[in-house]
Amino acid sequence: MMLENAKRLISASARSDVPSFMVMDVMAAAARIEERGGRVIHMEVGQPAAPAPSTAIAAARAALGGRVAYTESLGIPSLRARIARYYRETHDLDIPAERIVVTTGSSAAFILSFLAMFEAGDRVALAVPGYPPSRHILTALGCEVVMIETTAETRYALTGEALLAAHRRTPLKGVLVASPANPTGTMMTPEALADLIRVAEEAGIRVISDEIYHGLDYAFRAETAAKFSDNAVIVNSFSKYYCMTGWRVGWLVAPEPLVRPIDRLQQNFAISVPTLSQIAAEAAFDGHAEMETIKHGYEENRRILVEGLPAAGLDKFLPVDGAFYLYADVSKFTNDSFDFAKRMLEEAGVAATPGVDFDPFEGHNFIRFCYAGAADEMREAVERIGRWLKR
Repeated sequence: MMLENAKRLISASARSDVPSFMVMDVMAAAARIEERGGRVIHMEVGQPAAPAPSTAIAAARAALGGRVAYTESLGIPSLRARIARYYRETHDLDIPAERIVVTTGSSAAFILSFLAMFEAGDRVALAVPGYPPSRHILTALGCEVVMIETTAETRYALTGEALLAAHRRTPLKGVLVASPANPTGTMMTPEALADLIRVAEEAGIRVISDEIYHGLDYAFRAETAAKFSDNAVIVNSFSKYYCMTGWRVGWLVAPEPLVRPIDRLQQNFAISVPTLSQIAAEAAFDGHAEMETIKHGYEENRRILVEGLPAAGLDKFLPVDGAFYLYADVSKFTNDSFDFAKRMLEEAGVAATPGVDFDPFEGHNFIRFCYAGAADEMREAVERIGRWLKR
């Protein structure tokens, strides 16, 4: 009886029963191969191989000489002002620093935004394929996720027409859009983004725009949703363009009525974002030239894959517009992308993420490759995949 009671006391909550983020499982499997002496080319995790800007590292080192204390919950004022300046310089937008909230990576920005915008039971739409933790966070918070499939006809972007169709079936409270997108690397044109926001707001649907890959655009310039609405919540991060994944610092631009609610939530959840990360983030803006050089490296990696993978056997993939992902169709080889990724890792030594992590409908036909590594590794990956597929 005591054992039964103990089991009840330590049982996990229903809301914690979300799927694992499969990319981390692939990363762990690759690490086990490396522990046995094998060599793996890592194309599974969506993070840059390059370090943070030298300006950010220097600023953090200098700050270590003094007291590292809590900051204001919304973030260090000078960092918030510098982010507001970024919008003036990059997008010609005058966004008050008071609307900027510094967060512990974009992950915390999404949690804070979802909690401030939605009640348990609210229905929130997002495009598929899409970043799986977005679905899982919403589910854990008690929201109902509405997955809207995208197709080649719309360049794998969510459209206002598809959003309204879902809204008419059962009303939606919100929609999450991402451009450049993970896992596809596709982007929405400014016109498509503006139309989606217009349609959503006319229907009373709140908009959250995931812009964490801004700066990493190749096909055309990425536009912020803030250009088209003061009511949209904008999420961005220093993780991708500024190569600061482990520093865990991001930001959001909140509509004025949501700033204080988000402030209260941040006070209770985290008090403040790690101070050293905030200091480094402010200095990262001064490393723009350094980051542009790294971006040019991604462009070369993109060229290597776009030109090399068709010869290797993977000749069908989505438009490679931005971020550092290529989403390849593997259906001519398998209808089980999980097994395909497992065998490619074990037999070819190339780690990539199965599409089932991003798309429960068609993901069994796709593999995501991250090309944020070195060019030599990209060339070797193409060669390994080609040899493996042609055996």
